Amino acid sequence: MLKKSDILNAMKQYFGHSSFRDGQERIVERLLCGGDALCVMPTGSGKSICYQLPALMLEGITVVVSPLIALMKDQVASLIQSGVRAAYINSSLTPAQCRKALENMARGVYKIVYVAPERLLTDDFLRACSSLNIPLVAVDEAHCVSQWGQDFRPSYLKISEFLSLLPERPAVAAFTATATPEVRQDIKSMLGLNSPLEITTGFDRPNLYFGVSVTQNKDSSFLALLSERRGKSGIVYCMTRKNVEEVCSMLCLNGYDATRYHAGLSDEERRENQDDFVCDRKSIMVATNAFGMGIDKSNVSFVIHYGMPLNLESYYQEAGRAGRDGSRADCILLYAPRDYHMARFMIENSSADNPETDEETREALRQRDMERLKKMVFYCRTTDCLRGFILEYFGEKAVRECGNCSSCMTEYEVRDITYESRMIIECIKETHERFGALTVTDILLGRDNNRIVKYGLDTCFTYGKLSGTPESEIRRMIDELVMTGYLETSGEEYPVIQTTGCAKGICSGKVNVTLKVPKKRPAAAACKKKKPAAAPAENEELFERLRRLRKKLADIQSVPAYVVFSDSTLRSMCALLPANIDQFGEVQGVGAEKKERYGDIFVMEINSYLKENGG
Repeated sequence: MLKKSDILNAMKQYFGHSSFRDGQERIVERLLCGGDALCVMPTGSGKSICYQLPALMLEGITVVVSPLIALMKDQVASLIQSGVRAAYINSSLTPAQCRKALENMARGVYKIVYVAPERLLTDDFLRACSSLNIPLVAVDEAHCVSQWGQDFRPSYLKISEFLSLLPERPAVAAFTATATPEVRQDIKSMLGLNSPLEITTGFDRPNLYFGVSVTQNKDSSFLALLSERRGKSGIVYCMTRKNVEEVCSMLCLNGYDATRYHAGLSDEERRENQDDFVCDRKSIMVATNAFGMGIDKSNVSFVIHYGMPLNLESYYQEAGRAGRDGSRADCILLYAPRDYHMARFMIENSSADNPETDEETREALRQRDMERLKKMVFYCRTTDCLRGFILEYFGEKAVRECGNCSSCMTEYEVRDITYESRMIIECIKETHERFGALTVTDILLGRDNNRIVKYGLDTCFTYGKLSGTPESEIRRMIDELVMTGYLETSGEEYPVIQTTGCAKGICSGKVNVTLKVPKKRPAAAACKKKKPAAAPAENEELFERLRRLRKKLADIQSVPAYVVFSDSTLRSMCALLPANIDQFGEVQGVGAEKKERYGDIFVMEINSYLKENGG
């Protein structure tokens, strides 16, 4: 058994870190001892070190299974920068490149090889593995093995067969950012994990601000948010390809350096656009959820969802691509009621076109997806702490107020809505629970549209009872009654609102209902956001100089800037101001190889800055 000091020395040598994050040490020790592990760790929590560090300390070659071509490329580039021999095998390689990589692998040239799951059972790959010592197989995005996960991939079912064909079974480590208990059980059984160490680190990302803006005019709200973030790197997620095209065009017309990414573009254009964003030639990426998995770009300072995702699992994974290096970052969701109908349409069509499952399973998956969608809508409408809502969804205990989300940073007043709630419930009852929220609202407002006239709803007792109340407030009240269990929705194609047994208490006068409403609504966001703490003013110029130097070095090597150093490492340089090569080695994120490769040039730049500024 290796000593802890040996493990820490190796981590400092290769990755430049002197201490572990939450959960990392136990995982590393387990894998070094040859045991299996199942690790649920949020984006940005340092999953890669958990398998890369053991891989460097174990005899033989570690195989990392990943579906993400971009991640493979970036992580291999980062490993090579750190002095580690690594390679990837996926569809981006030419046949000649693939043969060369397999030959090198068979000769034991590499310590770590990333491979796409589709390649595992090919004759060439199995032949290369047959004579190798493979002590560890790491499975990234392990939730893809479960049909109950949000990203099921049939190719992941090949992993267990691949393991059975190896001369000796290696230790197996499964990693995922989000997984329900059901998905975790699937991962263990489908991968055949043997009594794995199960680690679920905290899902909380304290450096991320979460905000929701409920708006009827997304474009104006969106542009207002972007105007506060000019020059910063960010991702904008849209629900459809058409949205991506429209939003990207709008940004370009308004002077933003934006590019786009969706499945309708050619492979070449997607690759070029992704490289432009990753290498900071374009500051904003507008994309569908086809973009982002495996993008290790550390300086993404905001993620804005132009439309509501289908579930909180997807939302948290996508939002988590901001602030990966620990810097302050914003995650803001623009929500309009029509988003729900678009999301429901997408769920119904995706489940109908899934050939991998039978009809009964498809229906079960559709019902599950609809339940997840309801939770997503609740997140968009709640006035409670957004961080707390997310953490509770993933089974964690959360504080009532985080102080860093739109709910916690908005002043509310509590209104008694008992009368309005009683009218809503009475309206639903007297129309025999046949209508949805839109028609119920029209009745209460006293409207005389075609549906009201057709069904004679203008004769209802509750017709016009809330005529002086804004439509948006009635919809908010209905949402609140659904979230608190007094109402429920049923039916998917034409959802209707129904009362529950709890509603009797409101109608009998035994229960009072209150609603939190904002005292004032800022123009762009759902709240007025506190300004994040900036780096010391005297070092902002140095930080920008180091960024320019980093980009120059990255461009020479044709790698993304963050592969050279992350923003957090540059800020550590600004704080420590290393005056010589030995001091440079103490900066967090500077390992032995990068100290040797970049130390002199960065120390020279820092000393030049200090000399010019009288330091």
